[in-house]
Amino acid sequence: MSKQYLLCLTLLWALFTACENPEKTTYDVVIRNGQILDGSGKASFTGDIAINADTIAAIGSLENTVGKAEIDATGLSVAPGFINMLSWANVALLEDGRSQGDIRQGVTLEVLGEGSSMGPLSEVMKQEMKNGQGDIKYDIPWTSLGEYLNYLEKKGISTNVASFVGNATLREYAIGIEKRPPSPEEMETMKNLLRQGMEEGAVGLSTSLIYVPSGHADTNEIIELAKVVAEYDGMYISHIRDEEGGLLEAVDELITISREAKLPAEIYHFKASGNANWHLLDSAITMVNAARTEGLAITTDMYMYNASSTGLNVVLPAWAKEGGHKSTITLMENPATRKKMMDEIDFHVPPENILLVGFRNKELRHLIGKTLAEVAEERQKSANETLVDLIYEDDSRIQVVYFSMSEENVKKKLKLPYMSICSDAGSYTNEGVFLEQSTHPRAYGSFARLLGHFVRDEKVISLEEAIYKLTTLPATNLKLKKRGALKAGYFADVVVFDPKTIKANATFKEPHQYATGMQHVFVNGGHVLKDGEHTGTFSGRFVKGPGATK
Repeated sequence: MSKQYLLCLTLLWALFTACENPEKTTYDVVIRNGQILDGSGKASFTGDIAINADTIAAIGSLENTVGKAEIDATGLSVAPGFINMLSWANVALLEDGRSQGDIRQGVTLEVLGEGSSMGPLSEVMKQEMKNGQGDIKYDIPWTSLGEYLNYLEKKGISTNVASFVGNATLREYAIGIEKRPPSPEEMETMKNLLRQGMEEGAVGLSTSLIYVPSGHADTNEIIELAKVVAEYDGMYISHIRDEEGGLLEAVDELITISREAKLPAEIYHFKASGNANWHLLDSAITMVNAARTEGLAITTDMYMYNASSTGLNVVLPAWAKEGGHKSTITLMENPATRKKMMDEIDFHVPPENILLVGFRNKELRHLIGKTLAEVAEERQKSANETLVDLIYEDDSRIQVVYFSMSEENVKKKLKLPYMSICSDAGSYTNEGVFLEQSTHPRAYGSFARLLGHFVRDEKVISLEEAIYKLTTLPATNLKLKKRGALKAGYFADVVVFDPKTIKANATFKEPHQYATGMQHVFVNGGHVLKDGEHTGTFSGRFVKGPGATK
């Protein structure tokens, strides 16, 4: 047998064995055998996901691969990271960047800025912000919104962050808290600040029209600002002017702004608040559907509870709040205006359904967990007088929970095809300074409650539809690049959870309890939650809107 013949046999054998045993591709992480929900709303499928650095590298049946780290997701669901469309984590993340309350539910993007935002700030506004700080104390080295979001990323955060520019912040910068239209010069200042925010990466303009000074803006003023946002392909989002008896008029205002400014618009925490107004929800939904049929991109978001949370001061008459908190306190010191204020208080829910959860004055914190009715009985005063006394004694708006919504309406809203999900709360760690106050359980449970209670237990919507509402829908509305879906080339924001056990454990009496059932969370490829425990990884980033130029 010739040497050439032997060489040919050897080469053929090498080629054959190479084909039989191809070299395996190595990835940083391979998640195997999971039930993959890609965010599209389509049926789930069993498969594998590979991650390299901050990117999803491959999806499918990845037999000839090996991961430097591997996760067996047999029996578990794998989905894109969840998007919290209304987060108040802006201050909590300055204290603790781990974002534990939300990360443990699978949230990988906090969208900040309901009506007010962390920039732009004047020196006067910075001082006011420092004066108004509660238990969490922090420096303010930033001025613009973009600088704040970059500051968070540099400091270290476990979740991604994005933000709207709040019209209240623009107004305070240009006008103060006066209730009047802006001058042409002041309007130009607000527009220029808004342009700066959009170019830095803000996702749009927000308003919160039941609060001062956001609500001092009329419809035309908001339209003019929204037109600026439209230039950058951003969106308008609003805590509308009335969620009670004037709900329909408030929805109409938002639709008008969308139509006139030619941009998408979303209603924050869409609801009909107060028992007497529950029936208005159907008409509000009809209005939104009609606007969408007209071609307007109107969407909504919601949290997964039938109780809201805001300040006790919202039930005060409008004139008592027009000049801001300091003015309210001054009015309370005048016997005549104090009495008028008490007489005109409008309880949209009864005092026995108003739960006290947050005080600035430590001497009043023993009242946390009691209802306004219970405190009034203890003090042997009317609920009206007790309310005014508490606000004055605490020198704050006082955080409360209002049991004001219909559970059936919650289910009805969840079925809407354009409904995204939010917490309308901070993201806390259940230790340290965060335990100084109570909170709404939505801070620890809105997303887990969706998947556990409403999907698994109540079967209101399918798991595929729920994941769509948590991921692809809000990412599409915000026009985010390579976020909100499980696709090769997208950023590796990935969650792995047990759909049979995921559960919100927070209650109204004991809200500081983490959700359970979320096993793994990756943010930009960083393994932030591993086997249900936080790893201390800070891989979150400032996620920029479509108009960013910086």
